[in-house]
Amino acid sequence: MWTKPWKYKEGTAVCLGLGLVGTMLQYSIGPINWDLFAAPVNVLFLAIYVAVLVAAYILRGKLYAVRWAMTYHAAIPAIAIAGLATVVYGITCDRNTLSAWPFVIIYFWLTAILGLTSLQHLHKLFGRNGWNGKTVMREIPFLLNHLGLFIAIVCATLGSADMQKLKMTVQKEQPEWRAVEETSEMEGKVVELDVAIQLNHFAIEEYPPKLVVISNETGKVLPMSKPESFVVEDSVASGELLGHKIRVEKMYQYCAQFIGTDTVNYVPWSYSGATTAALVSIDGKPAQWVSNGSYMFPYRPLRIDKETSLVMPECEPKRFTSNVNVYTEKGQQLKDVEIEVNKPLEVEGWKIYQLSYDETKGRWSDVSVLELVRDPWLPWVYIGIYMLLVGAVWMFVYSPRKS
Repeated sequence: MWTKPWKYKEGTAVCLGLGLVGTMLQYSIGPINWDLFAAPVNVLFLAIYVAVLVAAYILRGKLYAVRWAMTYHAAIPAIAIAGLATVVYGITCDRNTLSAWPFVIIYFWLTAILGLTSLQHLHKLFGRNGWNGKTVMREIPFLLNHLGLFIAIVCATLGSADMQKLKMTVQKEQPEWRAVEETSEMEGKVVELDVAIQLNHFAIEEYPPKLVVISNETGKVLPMSKPESFVVEDSVASGELLGHKIRVEKMYQYCAQFIGTDTVNYVPWSYSGATTAALVSIDGKPAQWVSNGSYMFPYRPLRIDKETSLVMPECEPKRFTSNVNVYTEKGQQLKDVEIEVNKPLEVEGWKIYQLSYDETKGRWSDVSVLELVRDPWLPWVYIGIYMLLVGAVWMFVYSPRKS
């Protein structure tokens, strides 16, 4: 071992050695604090890193380790151990794999190999007598693959220091420009933003209400053969649950509870706090009301016997959106724009996602919880990924064959 030429054993030994160094750093000085690498530190670090790689490539004739690093004997063990580290630290790290020294150092070594190999392909492509049809078709896909992966990994790593993930709670008709940090050691810190958001209206589209049977002792839904629940889609419907014949004689999607002298009734009412209720008869008995309740009216079950009751769970949300106005420091105004789950609004470099709402009020929530994400390095990560994909397609389409 360590006799020239170096092979896979040396490549594996380098990776394991770097992992050991990273482990020692992890336990001696603690996890990496990426807040220290926020701009412009990460930009300066990247410039120095690239300069060192270029200098190493220029001196490759005198440095055997640099020439060896551009071979498969160095690359394959690095890729394998980096992949293993990704799985291990992805499972064991509670929050951020990038805080683990062994993980970062191994990837640092892998990107060094990618950077040196990219320089090698650039040299072949733009060197003396290099720019010809045969060389272009051979070198460009390799260059795109190696350089694209280098850009994607390096920018994703260094860019994590500049990424912001904030949570903003917006109340109806009250502009809000403050949010709370969700990432890094500053979690919980209140941040004033360059954008303000005002909630105009919050809306939930719900699935139809259901009726299920629960145990009076445990309060849990009893296991049933199909159908597992009775979906109340019409004001008059009938069906069967756990051998009981269910008939819905009346149903109000929006109603209020009215308590008389000795009876409970529900009447149509479409204002904030309205609940959903159904007048249900079981096994031909006189019909009684069952309701899922709201923040204004109590939940109302319908007792079947000593062991079981019929209940209406809260309606499941199908889609919820926030209609907002957005104001920026530059004077830009966006009025009556919709923010929906998985359909973020983009403004001033922020992606604004619908995250949650006041679940105690449900569909009558006058509060919307938004998540704001800004990652200035993300476009470069995408560029690297696109380069990688183009290189892969190029290699697939153009595969030189022996004549």
